[in-house]
Amino acid sequence: MTLTVLQPAQVLSPQLEIAGGRRLAGELRVSGAKNSALVLMTASLLTADALRLRNVPPLTDILGMGDILGSLGVGVQRSADSLVLDGSGLNQSSPPYELVNSLRASFFCIGPLLARLGIAQVPLPGGCQIGTRPVVEHVKGLKTLGAQVTIDHGVVSAVVPGRRRRLTGGRIHLDCPSVGATETLMMAAALAEGETVIDNAALEPEVIDLAGLLSAMGARIRGAGTTTITIEGVERLHGADYAVIPDRIEAGTFLLAAAITRSRLRVGPVIPEHLGAVLTKLEDVGCKLTMDGSTLEISADEIRAVDLRTQPFPGFPTDLQAPFMSLLATAQGTSIITENIFENRLQHVAELQRMGAAIRLQGNTAFIEGVPRLSGAPVQGSDLRASAAMVLAGLAADGVTTVQGLEYLDRGYADLEGKLNGVGASIRRLP
Repeated sequence: MTLTVLQPAQVLSPQLEIAGGRRLAGELRVSGAKNSALVLMTASLLTADALRLRNVPPLTDILGMGDILGSLGVGVQRSADSLVLDGSGLNQSSPPYELVNSLRASFFCIGPLLARLGIAQVPLPGGCQIGTRPVVEHVKGLKTLGAQVTIDHGVVSAVVPGRRRRLTGGRIHLDCPSVGATETLMMAAALAEGETVIDNAALEPEVIDLAGLLSAMGARIRGAGTTTITIEGVERLHGADYAVIPDRIEAGTFLLAAAITRSRLRVGPVIPEHLGAVLTKLEDVGCKLTMDGSTLEISADEIRAVDLRTQPFPGFPTDLQAPFMSLLATAQGTSIITENIFENRLQHVAELQRMGAAIRLQGNTAFIEGVPRLSGAPVQGSDLRASAAMVLAGLAADGVTTVQGLEYLDRGYADLEGKLNGVGASIRRLP
């Protein structure tokens, strides 16, 4: 008899087992926005008062950011969907490498640390391997505000010279509208002396959410959501009680779950202005959409091909490119998707092909010939949104699909399988 010896990775790596081909029905509730909550958490570094954040999703990335803030001396308490962050014990200016290595958002700490302490040492961040995400814009902006910045052996060191160690306002022009740079510089400028103007700022809803929190803490900010943001620095910021916006990417994923299974679902809460480009494309492929208060009802029958290009907000979001490709793999006709944001964000193509999708790659463009039905297969998610795309494909496929890469999925979706099972899916987490 031949014995198969399982390696540790095979034993310990969890996976989802999806029995496809089921119609969904009911309502899916959208959690707070991960990408917003992470940066709002770092705003706790700007004040010695307690900051209460509500509607915070229970994700591994949120836990990781809590560990990073705790290493700097911030008190972190969680209760249900709320976080209380107490920055009165801030006593460190350098989070440890082993904590920041796997979390891209950890770099947000550099702005508020500089603003409050006048010094910061933050290792270059990690996260999903979807392409080059440089911090050049962050560094250039901090230098404009008076910081001396060096990068050595993978660590960004910054210090504000002078006795007061206070940043000074200035005019910053971003060469590209980086969300991370815009948010980092907004927090740094909130406690700077004088006025700061950020030109070519990012327009994303998460930027507006940060401005809302900072304003609730006593900051003076205008223009968030436009290309020019003006911040008048104040001496100190105080605590606040603030709710995180709904996660537009999770909402989009749920809408796509309805479309790919040709089902009718209610998804909420949704802020439609945050999903304008996505809702337009869903209507273009044949979905019917109806708003009822903060809940969006979607129904789908026949799905037809469309073309799309990822762009910064308000364009089509790169975070929904992979999930939307799963839908288009089942559409009538040929679709074209062009990825303009991240150069490595088409790794899910090979996995969809494993399930029977007819996709041809040419550089950063995918040509998708819709097929009548996908087939269940073992697949691997290469990043957070690719993992979500595999789950969506599994919902629509004949037979059983097993999805690995849940360490990525759990970073951005809270109990995804539980929510989908609640509306009729058949998903088991193994082992």
